[in-house]
Amino acid sequence: MKKLLFSALISSLMFGIVGCGSSGTASTTNNAAPAPAPAQAPSEQKAEQNLLDKVKAEGKLVIGTEGTYAPFTFHDQSGKLTGFDVEVISEVAKRLGVEPVFQETQWDAMFAGLDSKRFDLVANQVGIRPDRQEKYDFSNPYTVSTAVLVTHKDNNTVTGFDSIKGLKAAQTLTSNLTDIAKQNGAEIVAVEGFNQAIDLLVSKRVDVTINDGLSLLDFLKQKPDTPIKIIAKHPDGAKNGFLFRKGSTELVEAVNKALDDMMKDGTFQQISEKWFGADVSK
Repeated sequence: MKKLLFSALISSLMFGIVGCGSSGTASTTNNAAPAPAPAQAPSEQKAEQNLLDKVKAEGKLVIGTEGTYAPFTFHDQSGKLTGFDVEVISEVAKRLGVEPVFQETQWDAMFAGLDSKRFDLVANQVGIRPDRQEKYDFSNPYTVSTAVLVTHKDNNTVTGFDSIKGLKAAQTLTSNLTDIAKQNGAEIVAVEGFNQAIDLLVSKRVDVTINDGLSLLDFLKQKPDTPIKIIAKHPDGAKNGFLFRKGSTELVEAVNKALDDMMKDGTFQQISEKWFGADVSK
């Protein structure tokens, strides 16, 4: 009898131990928190926002430009887009290992086009100024240009920048050249670009235009019979760079390196001499 009672007691104890063990295992499995998803590596997060990586992955650099601003960006007699800025940024794209793709638009629409990500950058002699630097990134300067005051050949009343107060000046609204006209009291007549400003001046619908000196020299070389004349040069030169959306740090650095390499190996100077007969980076 004692043996039977002892055996029954042992069996009860063993059953309790096994039961508790099974219960504990199930409880642990059901209540365990799900394993956290692996955190995205910082490099992967950065890649999503890195414009340079996007450009290289797609194999193209999309460039906003005017296409009507000789000799920087315009169409030759065959209709091909060409010019100083076109050649420089095309060489930059080549050194980045991608294809340059140009999208043409009016000057005043370029900033909106860049904002809306239609372009990766703008190549169109954009003046580097503090108000623009607050919103956009710039490359290192690649040209230095001087503003010139231009009028019709028949006009004998305009003698300098201080003589244009109250006169009509044909200007693109967002250009730093327009600021000079405003500072000297001119009445601004909005135009879409360089060619329209010259047309208005030739037809005497405006009195003056303040424009880029290099552009004017090139224009007069191509069309020497145009009845316009340069009256004065502004004392301050303007530095110009390629324009980017704010935060395009990696792409800006890559473009700057390409420009530096071009200047060191003489490629930039060759392009500059071709279009202007001088190094326009200084």
